[in-house]
Amino acid sequence: MNVIWNIGHKEIVEITTPVLITWNDGKYRLCGDFRALNNYTKADRYPIPRIPHALDKVAQAKYITKMDCMKGFHQNEVKPKSMKLLRIICHMGIYE
Repeated sequence: MNVIWNIGHKEIVEITTPVLITWNDGKYRLCGDFRALNNYTKADRYPIPRIPHALDKVAQAKYITKMDCMKGFHQNEVKPKSMKLLRIICHMGIYE
């Protein structure tokens, strides 16, 4: 499953926000600070539900789904026109 593609070096990059985190055990994790994206995106028309309301609905549900919140952000599908906003640039090229 390909989730990241090298798109070369010649592409114009309007936004790039790579942050390399080093854990105490010496492992690395590539992250992004995407706060600058607020200038390029539309406000969400659907507010996040309040926790008590969400818990009430879950309590009455027949089926429950869970999601990995630790790594869940990058496991969600991104529309092709939005992928350019999530680009990462490094010495090996530009990735999206």
